[in-house]
Amino acid sequence: MKLTYGERVFEVINIVFLVLLSLAALYPLVFVLFASFSDPGLLSQNRGLLLLPKGFTTEAYRMVFMNPAIGSAYFNTIFFVVVGTAVNIFLTSMAAYGLSRRDVMWKHAIMFMIVFTMFFEGGLIPTYLLVGNLGLLDTRWALIIPSALSAFNLIIMRTAFQAVPVELEESAKLDGANDFKICWSIVFPLSLPVIAVMVLFYGVYHWNSWFPAMIYLQDRGLFPLQLILREILIVNDTSSMLTSVSSGDQMPVGQTIKYATIIVATVPILCVYPFLQKYFVKGVMIGAIKG
Repeated sequence: MKLTYGERVFEVINIVFLVLLSLAALYPLVFVLFASFSDPGLLSQNRGLLLLPKGFTTEAYRMVFMNPAIGSAYFNTIFFVVVGTAVNIFLTSMAAYGLSRRDVMWKHAIMFMIVFTMFFEGGLIPTYLLVGNLGLLDTRWALIIPSALSAFNLIIMRTAFQAVPVELEESAKLDGANDFKICWSIVFPLSLPVIAVMVLFYGVYHWNSWFPAMIYLQDRGLFPLQLILREILIVNDTSSMLTSVSSGDQMPVGQTIKYATIIVATVPILCVYPFLQKYFVKGVMIGAIKG
């Protein structure tokens, strides 16, 4: 079908607008990347846009990886992401499967109580007292157990499980399958897109989480990467990485260290996202359209 002149003009304007919008969204990350590889002295003299690194150097990355706090924070963050996401997926999927079955007693009352927590919660102080009474303060489990299940993600996964044809469940029961067999062999394989989306949601949450660690943890050896990044960016604490730099050069070098730390903390999650992107739209749209 041949496009009219007005439609062609609209397409050109639309493409130009979207390209400019994409560049505006992408440039801050590109700026941080180029600044992290720039010479501190030349970078401090730069004004305006940064389209290439100013004097290519990897000194900022060397200082970042020499900092022992970064290594331990990376390990802690990976632990929180892997173990926390595994706990989240297990509990969310088990609860979603049980609440998605037709013959479960009191499932509507249980769902009401779960949804109620999305609108009303105890608050920070009662939560802190609860975590303390459970003996979780200053332990890694303080960042995993209190956030073990998200009501919003539970609703999404429950909706996906409800979309599985009930005839498959009835056929499996005729063959002697119990609920665990039906869940792991039928419902889960047919719900891989939404499970992949839940892995992404929970994984990104644990990777970016810093506030619970700031509240519940005192031992710096347990700090996640994002809390160390907060100290570097907001508290402006780069002293542990500037011991070999003269006092006159510490300020410009400290700026490139901040940029390098941002890249180190951001790149891993950016590398994981493309592998789950194909499931993302399909997973989050489950249950949005009827019929």
